[in-house]
Formats: sequence, C-alpha cells, structure tokens
Amino acid sequence: MIWIILILTGVASMAAQWRLRSKFEKYSKTPLQNGLSGEEAARRMLADYAITDVRITAVEGQLTDHYNPGNKTVNLSRDVFYGRNAAAVAVATHECGHAVQHAKAYSMLGLRSALVPMLSLTSRFMPIVIIAGIFALQTTPIPLMVGIGLFALTTVFSFVTLPVEFDASNRALAWLERSGVVTPQELTMSKDALWWAASTYVIAAISSLVTLIYYISILNGRRR
Repeated sequence: MIWIILILTGVASMAAQWRLRSKFEKYSKTPLQNGLSGEEAARRMLADYAITDVRITAVEGQLTDHYNPGNKTVNLSRDVFYGRNAAAVAVATHECGHAVQHAKAYSMLGLRSALVPMLSLTSRFMPIVIIAGIFALQTTPIPLMVGIGLFALTTVFSFVTLPVEFDASNRALAWLERSGVVTPQELTMSKDALWWAASTYVIAAISSLVTLIYYISILNGRRR
C-alpha cells in the first residue's frame, strides 16, 4: 500500500512541476499593461516596506528564484528578473515576500533558516546511513533508527516550509492588489502561477512523510 502511495506522490510531483512550467510559459507570453519587469516590481515592493538592505540579483537557470536570508539577497532567474509579465512579477514579489518575512522576524522563516545548516550536514550521509541500516537490519536496528531520525528532520523541514511559502505568496498577492501594479486579470494569472508553485511544496511534504512512514514500517517489520 505504501509503495502505491509513493508512486502516486512521485507522479503527482512530476505532474505539478510540469504544470508549473507550462503555466509560467503561458503567462510569460502576456505582457503587463504597465510594462514593469520582475526586478522593477520587486524593487517597488521592497521600497513600499521600507526595506533598504536587500539586494536584487539575476541568477542563471529556470525557476531558480529564491531569497537568501544569510546575505539578504532576492535572487531572480533571468526570465523573472527581466520578464515583463504576470508570471515574472508574481515570482519576483513572492521572493520579496520572504524578505518582508525576514524584516518582520516571521517565526516560521526563522525556524526554517535554523534547520538549513543541520540539513546541509545530514543530507550528505543520510542516504548511506539508511541503506546501510536496511542491510544491517538483521544484525542491529541502530543504523536504520539513526537514518530514520535524520530523514525525519527533512520531513519536518518540508512541513515547516509550507506556511513560509504560503505566507510569502499571500504577502505578494496582497501587495500586487494594493499597489495596483497589475490589472485584475493579471492578478488572477499571478494567483494561478503561485498556486501551482505552492502545490509542488505540498506534494514534496506529503512524499517525504510517506517515505518516512515506509522506513518506519521496515524497522517495525524487523521487530515482529
């Protein structure tokens, strides 16, 4: 049963990623009436929140946009940085939503940032520990228990990420509507693009939880 759920979540994840890219491509073909680029919209949003210590940079790749709280940078892919469409503005202001969270000391962002160093350390050897633990299960359950503990940390991170991402999107959409940067039709496009982006995080969290349950079932099976 768990295998079926794992396969379904994997398929759902690929479908959501494909849908997100297709939505972004679709909305990228509709220029904003006011002609603003993603970078210009981001700059306006930060200015409206009186945030002056955050830099906006262009990075390589597609949908590689992110906010780095360590050096206070809003990093936008070139399609978003230079794009003058609803998708670009939606993504750019979403990342600025994280900058606003940081400026306002949003607790869930702080928790996620605190988990990042631990995940960076454990993710390097976690798969090895889990595989070794499964092979050593008939001898001792300890390695697999350690691996499950490490994987549980990634699951917690996945679920902590959800309110952070939804809150950033809500802040972005509220600002877009309040500022009048987009028309009602463009706002609808922005909402749709961000909804599909959020769905990828939801599916990732569910997939992580199901995988964790699967590893626990392997451990429990050995004890019977």
